[in-house]
Amino acid sequence: MLLFSLLFISGNGSQANQNKPLAYSPAAEPEAAQEVAQKGFILQYPECVYPTSFGNRELRIYDEEPIAPTPVSILSPVHQAAQLIRTTHILSELPLAEPYTLRWRIGVGIPEQNPHLFPWPKTRPGWYLTWTTGARNIESSSGTQNNVTMALPDEEAIGMSFAPMVRVRQGNLHPDPQILGNLAAQNHGRTWLIGNEPDVEWQDNTTPEEYAYAYRCAYAVIKDTDPSAHIAIGGVSQVTPLRLAYIDRIWTFYASEFGERMPVDIWNMHAFVLREEADSWGVRIPPGFEEITSGMLWETDDHSDIMLIREQIVRMRQWMAEHGEREKPLIISEYGILLPESFGYPKHIISEFMWDSFDLFVDLRDSALGYPADDNRLVQRWVWFSSRYHLYESGDLYDSSGNPTILTRALNVYIEQHAE
Repeated sequence: MLLFSLLFISGNGSQANQNKPLAYSPAAEPEAAQEVAQKGFILQYPECVYPTSFGNRELRIYDEEPIAPTPVSILSPVHQAAQLIRTTHILSELPLAEPYTLRWRIGVGIPEQNPHLFPWPKTRPGWYLTWTTGARNIESSSGTQNNVTMALPDEEAIGMSFAPMVRVRQGNLHPDPQILGNLAAQNHGRTWLIGNEPDVEWQDNTTPEEYAYAYRCAYAVIKDTDPSAHIAIGGVSQVTPLRLAYIDRIWTFYASEFGERMPVDIWNMHAFVLREEADSWGVRIPPGFEEITSGMLWETDDHSDIMLIREQIVRMRQWMAEHGEREKPLIISEYGILLPESFGYPKHIISEFMWDSFDLFVDLRDSALGYPADDNRLVQRWVWFSSRYHLYESGDLYDSSGNPTILTRALNVYIEQHAE
């Protein structure tokens, strides 16, 4: 559950600027939209024209994330993050993981965005995400912005491939579609994730209808500039009946609004176990469902229940099969333990959870629901949360000094013992 504002603190521009409505956005003024159209962008991508009625929802401002019954303060994330020791490491060379191998399946979220901040052993995850596109401005010798590109380490040397994520916020894309097109043109064949927990108010906070418009725009721009790209829908925080209704509303609205089936190359979910109740702890109620006051009323003891995670995966795969999407991959782009040790989650318990979850993802098959290209497995790839994040330290693979925790050792041993 990566705090949305960290995206901008870490180098992609100020939060204030990024939250402003963009010219192509639902909140755009007609004059601004005409200006963009004159530049040819809207003429090229009519999919990026939104109804003017969008973008006017009143947004609640959070100074705490209510994931746990004791909320986590987010008032000064810069100050808290500054306590982390950041030392870059030269990693031993390792080839990229072959598809369907264990390393290819296992990924990690890196909130600090740089894999070289950690001394990964050779038994390292085969892919990672940073909740960003990795975009950086490249300046000319005169100091003016000349280009925008992905600032990434040599993936083929460190053996970790990067999956960019386009953020959506009340229907606005970040980065904007023009920059997004440039990035896709420079980086062929990548898997792009469109949004992060749009169902959560303090994350991408997007109604199903807003999401459908944002997704359509991102899909059109990326596929036009790189037809080899793979587009994954944004992962909802957990797949409960309430969150599945959110997904279903996206799917239904897309078809009715645009007269075509929503094109999804890769289905994506998160697999947390958190309470769904208005003004309570957990993930609360999705945007656009304000008439509902509660969903799954899970308790803190349920947070690591592997069977509840299994139920979510099966529920997602059942929905996919019912909607003719069975023959698509399913990834879990974020999961883990967020609650602190005070709620019963010390590191040794979390390491057991990690192993149990890996076993579940590798072994879970169903001849009627699974992905045929992967021996009918229900899950193809997954991302552990996280390498290190100062707001939620329970699942950290590395401590504040950059030293491996017992979770890194558990991860290493699992890969060594189960490698093909």
